[in-house]
Amino acid sequence: MFESLTDKLSSALRNLRGVGKLSEENMAAALAEVRTALLAADVHFTVARQFIERVQAKCVGQEVLKGVAPGQQVVKIINDELVALLGEGTTDIAATRPLKILMVGLHGSGKTTSTAKLGKLLKKRGYRPFVVGADIYRPAAIDQLEILAKQEELGFYSDRATKDVPALGAAGLSAAQAAGADCIIFDTAGRLQIDTDLIEEVKKLRARVQPDEVLLVADGALGQEAVNVAKAFHEALSLTGLILTKLDGDTRGGAALSIKSVTGVPIKFVGVGEKTADFEPFYPDRLASRILGMGDVVSLVERAQENIDEKEAAKMAEKLKKAEFDLEDFLAQMQQVKKMGSMQSIMGMIPGMSGMQLPAGADKQMARTEAIIQSMTKQERRKPDILNGSRRKRIADGAGVKIVEVNSLMKQFQQMQQMMKMMKGGGGKKMMRQMEAMKGKGGGFPPMGFRR
Repeated sequence: MFESLTDKLSSALRNLRGVGKLSEENMAAALAEVRTALLAADVHFTVARQFIERVQAKCVGQEVLKGVAPGQQVVKIINDELVALLGEGTTDIAATRPLKILMVGLHGSGKTTSTAKLGKLLKKRGYRPFVVGADIYRPAAIDQLEILAKQEELGFYSDRATKDVPALGAAGLSAAQAAGADCIIFDTAGRLQIDTDLIEEVKKLRARVQPDEVLLVADGALGQEAVNVAKAFHEALSLTGLILTKLDGDTRGGAALSIKSVTGVPIKFVGVGEKTADFEPFYPDRLASRILGMGDVVSLVERAQENIDEKEAAKMAEKLKKAEFDLEDFLAQMQQVKKMGSMQSIMGMIPGMSGMQLPAGADKQMARTEAIIQSMTKQERRKPDILNGSRRKRIADGAGVKIVEVNSLMKQFQQMQQMMKMMKGGGGKKMMRQMEAMKGKGGGFPPMGFRR
């Protein structure tokens, strides 16, 4: 998400290098590029125009601060305006208990999956979530929610026999209260914003269960159309928030940048993958930082704290320090990193690296590396030196790869071990000289498991 916008914004702001004072003339070309970048990202044209006008009004006439590049000064102004555009202030849900949430949206927007994802996230926050399957129209919708609820250990209720959705919602509410739940999430059927009968049905359900939050689940790939959908649902149901889904794909992000400004409804959560763990609270300042290529260290740290065991990390650091790191340790490290998400999403959170693109299939290559190590015995992982030709052939066959990939992994691992031993022996400077020499010859160490 936003890679293209990040690249174009960076290109536009590079043109301001060497400028002593920001003026209408030297800002015109740069802001024209910024406007083009926003429109290419499918931002609503009115929102794009107003955004550029606000940025220009704040930039023009400003003296460039000593020691601060003009581009950096403009980045700060654009960052502030992006945060305002995305929605300043709190974007969290109501803190009441019991908390009742009504999920609405179009067909195929991801409501059922988002219901389970939200339940999982709120469970982590200490709630006792309960989900109610009120989608009586889509085949297997109730079954899907029941399976996800069981998987995430959430309370569940539905009635496959009834056609009375408001009554089903009321019965679900009673079942949740009887089970001691303090968070009840109602999954409703997908509907078109012009489908008056179904809109009336969800209005009656809303009146019956009196939700604290009415969240519209909108497909981020819809772009400007998502804004029109949000406006129609807001007029009918008085939305309290939005959930944007599929932001991990090739969506251009225009909906995220337009929807709050046009509807006045804040984005509260975003779906960034297919798994139930791929769901995040929405932070305008963090997303603005990512868009401008400045990363998102706070989210990266939070994700690491959530997925990486602190004691294991300390233990691994000690092994690295003593140069006792083996393939079993490497496998454990890879599995911990995988829990944090895709390699590209992690890169997007690292300052200065959000615009960089990993080679196509980087995550698949990591999975192949994992398969190779898992095809080894414990003894082979702990003592890689015993891996002769026949053992390597067996490992390649077990992992479904060619023997050359096993050899490549072992070569890289041996190089890494040599580096650790040199560091342990105080040979850091010598190692750096060797790496520089290899770099000059077109060598160097590629990331473990990745091919040149």
